Amino acid sequence: MPAVRRRRSLIVGLAWLSGLFCSAGSVATEVMDVRLWRAPDHTRVVLDLSGPVSHSLLQLDNPRRLVVDIANTQLRDPLTDLPLENTPIQRVRSGVRQGEDLRLVFDLTAAVRPKSFPLDATEQTGHRLVLDLFDTDVAANPARRVKSIDEMSDRRDIIIAIDAGHGGEDPGASGPNKLREKQVVLSIAKRLAARLNKVPGFTSVMIRSGDYYVSLRDRRDQARKYQADLLVSIHADAFRQSSANGASVYALSTKGATSTAAQYLADRENAADLVGGVRLADKDDILAGVLTDMSMTATLESSISVGADVLKEVDGVARLHKREVEQAGFAVLKSPDIPSILVETGFISNPKEARKLASADYQEKLASAMQRGIQSWFERLPPPGTLLAWQRSQSVGGSNEYIIARGDTLSGIAQRFSVSVNTLRRSNGLSGDSIQVGQTLVIPDA
Repeated sequence: MPAVRRRRSLIVGLAWLSGLFCSAGSVATEVMDVRLWRAPDHTRVVLDLSGPVSHSLLQLDNPRRLVVDIANTQLRDPLTDLPLENTPIQRVRSGVRQGEDLRLVFDLTAAVRPKSFPLDATEQTGHRLVLDLFDTDVAANPARRVKSIDEMSDRRDIIIAIDAGHGGEDPGASGPNKLREKQVVLSIAKRLAARLNKVPGFTSVMIRSGDYYVSLRDRRDQARKYQADLLVSIHADAFRQSSANGASVYALSTKGATSTAAQYLADRENAADLVGGVRLADKDDILAGVLTDMSMTATLESSISVGADVLKEVDGVARLHKREVEQAGFAVLKSPDIPSILVETGFISNPKEARKLASADYQEKLASAMQRGIQSWFERLPPPGTLLAWQRSQSVGGSNEYIIARGDTLSGIAQRFSVSVNTLRRSNGLSGDSIQVGQTLVIPDA
């Protein structure tokens, strides 16, 4: 009899444990927060989740709406206070489907092209479900600048693409008093754009003009669609030690970083897509051959050269972290045909620098320094067909003059001015390719 009771107790105990495990396995995932941002061509909705989920989308008409079903999930809080202004979303409703699934209904005022994907948890974020509602009205997208042959013969402007790092759900680095990198760099970028637009012969375009995220690949692609002559990516990063300080300028490296700090910062910036909500399938690989061809070599030379001019001007405003242009594998700089630099305006993790970076006056001084550096480089080395190139040719009787800067090579200068290396040698009485910083070269018309 005691043995029977023991068996019954064992059976009851196993049944209780089984029920406990089943109950734990069926606990619903929670939507802990819902965030929304408006970008120029789409609206992004992000659901912060307590765990991974499966979901499905359904588009309906008359009236127009988008239905999102999320299995075994529940809302922690009601959907209120979402910033729906200037979005195609009129309102968001929620309900329960089949007893345990969450249903979200987006009532729409315009047609959209939805795209959704889950993101696994990272060191900085938990599980997320991303819903992008792309506008179908082409007219809603900003016009892209194209440099036609007519424009090139008509003394076109030099186009500078200005990229404010991070944005949207990716705040970037954080400083004291809830200071966010994405806010600081957007303010500096807008100030730089305004200053460049006041300089005859220059036009600036903003890669990100508001608080929304742009993937690293799209930042490069936008610069290419605008046919930019230079991409400037602006950041204010953090380091492990709060004592780290100073501004830096970076160019791309195809052979490894020039310092441990450069590699650390490149790794942090390249991880932005994981925080900003880019699924693995959207990430691109740059072929090694592209990074080693002649075009990329000349682009890198130009990037280092313009970076040196910007660094020289920033030196008059901020303490420098390094006095030379550093190099690392920053993904945003991997345009094979557009000179590209990344400016770290300072370390937002340093309390003293964070106070400066939060100051409008200091932001204006940084923007002014970058503008002077960019302008001085293009005045020495204007692209063919631009107003500055025409002014240069008028002042030297049909030829350009160029003062050699750090990082310049004869082949890079020849490609920039669309002349051959042999022509440069003959015009300047050079027997080889050796040139010196500060030396003036005569650049004949192409």
